[in-house]
Amino acid sequence: MQNGSKFEKLLNFGKFVVTAELGPPKSADLSIIRRHGECLKGYVDAINVTDNQTAVVRASSLACAVELKSMGLEPIVQVTCRDRNRIALQSDMLGAVGLGIHNILCLSGDHEKFGNEPGAKGVYDLDSIQLLGVASGMKEGRLCGGDKLDGPADIFLGAVENPFADPLNYRILRLRKKVEAGARFIQTQCVFDIELFEKWMEGIRKLGLHERTKILAGLTPVKSARAACYMKEKVPGIVIPDKIIERVARAKDQKEEGINICVETIERLREIEGIAGIHIMAIAWEGVVPTLVERAGLM
Repeated sequence: MQNGSKFEKLLNFGKFVVTAELGPPKSADLSIIRRHGECLKGYVDAINVTDNQTAVVRASSLACAVELKSMGLEPIVQVTCRDRNRIALQSDMLGAVGLGIHNILCLSGDHEKFGNEPGAKGVYDLDSIQLLGVASGMKEGRLCGGDKLDGPADIFLGAVENPFADPLNYRILRLRKKVEAGARFIQTQCVFDIELFEKWMEGIRKLGLHERTKILAGLTPVKSARAACYMKEKVPGIVIPDKIIERVARAKDQKEEGINICVETIERLREIEGIAGIHIMAIAWEGVVPTLVERAGLM
């Protein structure tokens, strides 16, 4: 077994961290994971591996994380409650730690009706907050049902939160529940409305949550005004101010303007008290991550 989470050590040391996200392939060919992993090597501190995101069948998150681990990268395994009961969830987490993968992000999961198997039965034996509590118990050497493990599981637990969903105060209280359940790092929905995000962070600081967990602000660079409009209208929980869309639309090179906006957002996020890093979700545009990291001075 490896000596714990390198990602956790960096956060505890006070480094402003950068994480990115990779989606497993819709096949058994893991070469795409290796290719994107090589692209990100040296630019990010850890890489999320999604778990059948948008309820679409893909290669196992754990298998892809093992592949990244073999390349010397630091994976974060996403574990969703949609597809597994508490037996399978605990088993997968133990297996991940046994393979030297300590970073686990707990999620409820996108509803199965949105994916390519809408007739699938959602399990939801636990929700994400309950899963955090179960994993916290495993860190202390006990299973959900009360049985003792032969040894504690060295897990660095994370969760997600959306600062932009109404009502704002509820999202802050929901984050507190996740922190109390054991979340030691938080990755947020992508930030476009920096003023609204700053208001959310004010509420976080009032409760002292920024001192109990490490908050990573989410970022998604947009390729075009059309893509930004689609995200604003079709993706729940994303708030994109009209001025951002108009700025991209006016640009001669919309991709370049999307990168400029993302870099500017990173610079503003670094000034906010309580932000420990950023999480880049470059959907189908993984190659832009090195550019963002370099131009934001985060190498």
